[in-house]
Amino acid sequence: MSLCTPAEHSFSRRQILGAMGSGAACGLMHPAIANEIAKNNKQVLFVWLDGGMSQFESWDPKPNTRFGGPFRTIPTALPGVHFCELMPRMAKLADKLSIVRNMHTQDNSHSAGVPRILRGDPANRGVTYPYFGSAVSKLLGPGESGLPPYVWIKPGSGGFKPENAGFLGPKHGAIAFGDGKPPENFSRPETISDEQDELRNELRRRFSDRFAKGRKPTANEAQSYVYDMARKLMSRADLFDTTKLPERDLDRYGRTELGQHMLVARNMLEAGVRFVQVTSYGWDTHGDHFNGSASLIPKFDMAFASILEDLEERGMLDNTLVIAMSEFGRTPRINGHHGRDHYPEAWSMVMAGTGLVPGAVIGATDAEGIYVDAPQGHDIGSVFHTWYHALGINSMKEEFYNADQPLPMAHHEMEPIREVLA
Repeated sequence: MSLCTPAEHSFSRRQILGAMGSGAACGLMHPAIANEIAKNNKQVLFVWLDGGMSQFESWDPKPNTRFGGPFRTIPTALPGVHFCELMPRMAKLADKLSIVRNMHTQDNSHSAGVPRILRGDPANRGVTYPYFGSAVSKLLGPGESGLPPYVWIKPGSGGFKPENAGFLGPKHGAIAFGDGKPPENFSRPETISDEQDELRNELRRRFSDRFAKGRKPTANEAQSYVYDMARKLMSRADLFDTTKLPERDLDRYGRTELGQHMLVARNMLEAGVRFVQVTSYGWDTHGDHFNGSASLIPKFDMAFASILEDLEERGMLDNTLVIAMSEFGRTPRINGHHGRDHYPEAWSMVMAGTGLVPGAVIGATDAEGIYVDAPQGHDIGSVFHTWYHALGINSMKEEFYNADQPLPMAHHEMEPIREVLA
């Protein structure tokens, strides 16, 4: 049944989720669907540590072993659970976390591992699947804020990233803010009045409508979407300005690039942005790993602990799924350059917030961190199912549609990590 056709009695959840992306084409959305969407005020904070964070120097240390490294361990808020000493603040918040210590994935290269992890490795590889942020944008929409549903705060360049959306269509791509700053020419010149600005945008809309005639909707929708989102963002320039924040916040998060970007992320979440990704680079420590860890991990510890504390204090953690991970972990073996190499076979990730059991520690590795516990670890398909379920989406039953082709939302042979779901 088409979502444009009035239902006799009720709507299935599949219809409701599908309508999030197709309602505009159907005219007015049925009130039952609109109400269901409005109920889901879930948000996501996705912290991506690009290059591969070492599980040994963070969530799963192995002290006094041949691969353990020079750092000590410290007790956490969970009895019997220890973190690396480089994470003192996260150790105090361990009872807020859901820790998966038996990640076991497939790819040991960045070029293969990054897209596979971020797309969830579905079984059907005949199409380009969306990144998780694009999937959340499609399924949950922008919410009441009207702000872009999927933003990416990162070092370096920014811009619109339609390729992240895969078969969902370019409008569900990420809007990236390079160096945590708004796009260039963000502010409207003072010489242009509100009336003039509206006339200019009306002219743009007419040109866009003319261009769209006779073309596929995707040919124009992304461009129009970016303009509309940019206009909304222009009214919220305050989201990017951390200079007016209290000195205490700047100190707590750390006066670092990651600390600054995490503060912008907090602003975005408070403003109602649906999915906020924060990326930190430099974690590919093939050489001088231990000095690198001594620099990188405390910066992460400060920023990540601070935003968890603030989300909880503001009453937002119950509705926000928080994720911190990389594309893989680091090798137990220490190479000739005093580094750790890529290691997808046994590594860790953490989650917190909505739909999860706080203080859960899932799985383990052996005494030297070489192998995951029997019978097997968790691949990224299971993690995607877990995320969807935490957000209230039954990915084992619901499906995506690529035109008329039904596709599994995550790997159909995998299941959620049940132990971590509330």
